[in-house]
Amino acid sequence: MVKNQTMVTELLLLGFPLDPRIQMLLFGLFSLFYVFTLLGNGTILGLISLDSRLHTPMYFFLSHLAVVNITYACNTVPQMLVNLLHPAKPISFAGCMMQTFLFLSFGHSECLLLVVMSYDRYVAICHPLQYSVIMTWRVCITLAITSWTCGSLLALVHVVLILRLPFCGPYEINHFFCEILSVLRLACADTWLNQVVIFAACVFILVGPLCLVLVSYSCTLVAILRIQSGEGRRKAFSTCSSHLCVVRLFFGSAIVMYMAPKSRHPEELQKVLFLFYSFFNPMLNPLIYSLRNIEVKGALRRALCKESHS
Repeated sequence: MVKNQTMVTELLLLGFPLDPRIQMLLFGLFSLFYVFTLLGNGTILGLISLDSRLHTPMYFFLSHLAVVNITYACNTVPQMLVNLLHPAKPISFAGCMMQTFLFLSFGHSECLLLVVMSYDRYVAICHPLQYSVIMTWRVCITLAITSWTCGSLLALVHVVLILRLPFCGPYEINHFFCEILSVLRLACADTWLNQVVIFAACVFILVGPLCLVLVSYSCTLVAILRIQSGEGRRKAFSTCSSHLCVVRLFFGSAIVMYMAPKSRHPEELQKVLFLFYSFFNPMLNPLIYSLRNIEVKGALRRALCKESHS
């Protein structure tokens, strides 16, 4: 490990090898998307903290999802923007490993948070009378801490397994950030153990949670169809449909990237898939929750009215 860190001091992220004018255009476009991501998720956090009607377990978990989206963007986008302006600027080995760790940690945590959110909706709709007893604040905080802790520990396992490998030149990563599969391509040794751990993690953190989410929302859908009140049914559908949109975007892109046969996805196409996964998902999530969620739209309307009156 010490040998690796002394021999490999810098790595070069190739990013998008395009014409300089196209790179400048992408720089402006991605900068705009980055600002929208921060503003959108920041608005969600602000509404949840300021509006007492949103101080519920569901929006407590949504605030954690907004934090994940912000940290996702802050972890990968600034380095990508730097590379678009200065394509030959390297990243330190330690910085690369930290970026890999944070990306994996946030990704794992988001998977588990989406499962927790689906469980919250299941309890709220299928067992409304016991909801306040089951989803106490102590339980919510425990579930949130567990999601963050498990995500970080699993990411740490991946990084430790990377650090044990010797690396061969040229030290160039054909990606716009230090994605784990691209980093492993630089290794001179057998990466069989790393690949096995990645596959096992995909089963544990992607396939397993996705099955739990689908079972949870299937039971929730059956319960919604039994609701007699049209207004109650519409509100429940509105909330769950926004959750399902986020689940579909996140799990769909993640499974395609990490579990589909790599021969079907050339490296340049993989970059586009990762761009959608790590960049567009965090930007779209606030739009989905604000446009499809009645309570969030109501909180935003009240905040704007209060601001106009003041």
